[in-house]
Parts: sequence; C-alpha cells; structure tokens
Amino acid sequence: MPVRAILHVDMDAFYASVEVRDDPRLKGKPVVVGGAARRGVVLAASYEARPFGVRSAMPMARALRLCPHLIVVPPDFSKYSKASEQVFDIFHSFTPEVEGLSLDEAFLDVTRSQALKGPAFEQARAIKGQIRRQTQLTASVGIAEVMFAAKIASDLSKPDGLLEVPPGKVPEFLAPLPASRLWGVGPKTDEELKRVGLQTIGDVARADRAYLEARLGSIGPWLHDLANGIDERTVQSDALAKSIGAEETFDDDLEGEALLPFIHEQSLRVGARLRRAGLKARSVHLKVKYFDFRIQTRQETLPLATDDSAEIYRVASRLLEKVEARPIRLTGVHAGDLGADAPQLGLFDAERKKRERLNRSLDAIAEKFGDGAVLPADLLPPRKK
Repeated sequence: MPVRAILHVDMDAFYASVEVRDDPRLKGKPVVVGGAARRGVVLAASYEARPFGVRSAMPMARALRLCPHLIVVPPDFSKYSKASEQVFDIFHSFTPEVEGLSLDEAFLDVTRSQALKGPAFEQARAIKGQIRRQTQLTASVGIAEVMFAAKIASDLSKPDGLLEVPPGKVPEFLAPLPASRLWGVGPKTDEELKRVGLQTIGDVARADRAYLEARLGSIGPWLHDLANGIDERTVQSDALAKSIGAEETFDDDLEGEALLPFIHEQSLRVGARLRRAGLKARSVHLKVKYFDFRIQTRQETLPLATDDSAEIYRVASRLLEKVEARPIRLTGVHAGDLGADAPQLGLFDAERKKRERLNRSLDAIAEKFGDGAVLPADLLPPRKK
C-alpha cells in the first residue's frame, strides 16, 4: 500500500489578502478586516499588521491602540465566498478527497491521484500556481504522511511557502518543535509538561506512555502518539462526513454579542458546504470553549432537515443563549444527522421551497459575482455617509 500523501493548504491572511488584491492602494500597509472600532473585533490581519501585535479576534479598539495607522476594512463575505469557491474548485480538480476546514483551509489526500497528477510535491506546487493565476492570492502548503504534520508544515512555511516532510521522517521533523505545537496542548497542559521537563515534541515522544497518562489523563497517550508521528485520522470529504462544521479559535476571549458575527459566518460556511455536498441536516450543534479550556456544547433537533444557512444561524444564535455567559475562546457551528438532499413535504412546504430557491440564488450570485453580492444585514459593510 503506498505511503499516504496529505496536503494541508492554507490561504495567507485570506480576508485581508482579498481586500488588498481588490484595492491595490492597500498593498504594503497594515490592514485588518473587521467591525467598528468601539464594539468590533478583528476578523483577519495582513502580515504588515502582525508585527504590531495585531491578531485575529482581537478587539478592534485594542488593535488601533497597538497600531494607530491601521487601516480597517469592513468585511465583504461575498468576495471571500467567491474566492473560496475558486480555490476549492482547484482542490477538487486534483482529488475528490478534500476536507474543508474553513473558507480558506483544507486537507487534501493526494495519495491515489499521484498516478495521474504526479508526486505530491509537484501537485502542491501546481495547486499554488493555479491559485495564484486564478485568484491573484497566495497559499501555503504542507505535505506529510499524516494530517497533524502536514498542518504544522504549512504553518511553518507561511507566507506563500511549500514544505514537505519526507516519508518516514515525521518524528524527526517534529522533535525539535515546542510541545505546545501538539494538538490539544493549551497553556495549562504546556505548563504541566514543562514542570516535568518536557519542553519539546521530541521530549514527549521519548517519555514513558504510562507516565504521560498518569500525569495528564487520557490525553497523555494521544499526545505520545502524535509526538511519534502516529495520526490515524483520514481526510473526510463532506459527501462522506457524519457532520459538517466550522470552528474558530480566538486569540483574545470574547463574550456576548461580539461572538455573533463569527457564529453567523460559521453558519454561512456550514450551509454552503451542505449544499455543495447535496446534504441536509436534522440537527445543529454549537460548541464553545471557555477561557479555562472547558468545553460546553448545545444542540437542537430540527423539525425538517435543512441546508439553509439562515436557519442554521437562527438555531446557533439561540443555542448561544443557553451556554454560560463567560469569556469564550472558541466557537463552532456543526450540522449533524446528515442525509441526502431529498424533497420533503410539510405544513410549511411552500415557505421551505421559497427558502431553497433563495439559497440557490445566493449560491449562484456568490459563484458569479464578487463585489455587491447579497449578504445578511449584520455582515454588510456600513453605508458611507
């Protein structure tokens, strides 16, 4: 059986890069995409803004204090959706095994496509080239035989990079990196690892597995596997997925209404992915991770299966009211109980059909147009006075 070849493709500062592409006057300047200064948050920051300490999900008021000459651009998700569709079309032209993580990030399993498309490195280079030619944007790509290492490789190659971990070399590649790079290692776990002298991933790999379990609980053996390059997860395309979701981790904790634009955008992504895969969901799940890394989930079963982004957002926003009102560092919207997009009859069938026609129209608009496409009111740029 051939060695797996997994690509992790991540667009560079995606929202900000789209804005700079469409307004060349912004090139080379510190740019963020986000809301109004007093109540808004940073959705994306250009690489020119990052040396000032500006990061995604940071309160806009704080970002402006760190960088007074920061240029703030209101979000236009129609443009980002169109660019995302172009990028994912490129992915699918290489392999059907594509697992979208967000509008700008995906895992691709190109193991089987190597017979037609060439070695993984050549495919990655071709994908980067097509993205640049078709969208005028850049992407960073990591290649490895396991998903975890491919993700780290793309992170290390940013921006506009390409890094391959040779087969059989994953543990060697990971060894010198800080243990905090391991999935599941937050500040508390990292502090515990350092307390017992485990500073790097290599230290964790060499540690006794039973000792890690005794110190860290059930996460210990899993971290030991990751540190040794063992990651059995496989790329799951939306068509085969048991659930479809979108999550985002914030560098700064958020509360209340500041979370709603992120939950709305996540709902838009989930709805678009459902429709692209020809699936509908019977349940909506909201996941939140608090500042202390405690996770809470809420879910609601729907009377009728849906792929309607607006309905998913309505449910997700209701679920937000049912979680504890504490500082939150991650939100995730997930659609579950998936089934084929088959017609259903019901009391409100006429209204359902109207919503389906509207969603098909919105998808077509997002596919054909960038500027001026239809958006929910809370995501529209403010009107100029």
